[in-house]
Parts: sequence; structure tokens; C-alpha cells
Amino acid sequence: MLELRPNCELCDKDLPPASLEARICSYECTYCADCVEKLANTCPTCGGGFAPRPIRPNAAYRPELKLGLGNHPASDKRRYSKFTAEDIAAHVARIKSIPPEER
Repeated sequence: MLELRPNCELCDKDLPPASLEARICSYECTYCADCVEKLANTCPTCGGGFAPRPIRPNAAYRPELKLGLGNHPASDKRRYSKFTAEDIAAHVARIKSIPPEER
């Protein structure tokens, strides 16, 4: 199950569980839509592309399954990219012209 990380790993913008601005790569690196645009849809960590993060329902609409945010809350652990701005820029420049499905 997704962690639903609480912030953009680049600009630290809050991305609550219902945020329509949250984007994730296949490793669940989490960035806001603005930063993903600046990154040319290139994850600074893995080099993959991004997709909108799914919204986890608030309620357990099937109570017998114990789903929803009440049973599986979003993470409160903030994460930050470990790479410098220069390293990220070089990484993005190197591979941004390759479509994500071909990286």
C-alpha cells in the first residue's frame, strides 16, 4: 500500500492525502505538480516518469476490509531529495529527452 508521503521532496510543499497536485514515480518518490513540470517529468532519484498519486478514501466503504485513511493513515514522515540542485539538473538534462516508457 502507498505511504502517501506528506510533502514534495523538492520544494517541501504540503501534499495531504487528498491532494490533486501529488505526483509519484514507481518507487513512490513524491513531488508536487509544479516541481514535476520543472523536472521535465523525470524523477531525480530513479529517472522514471511520474503519475498522479491516487486518492485514498477517507471512509471504509467496505468496513469488513478495514480500508480507508482511518485504518491506513497517510505517512507523516517528511522526505527530501538527497541530491543537490546541480546534480538534479544534470540528471534531468541527461535523460529528459527519452520518453519515460523507454527509460
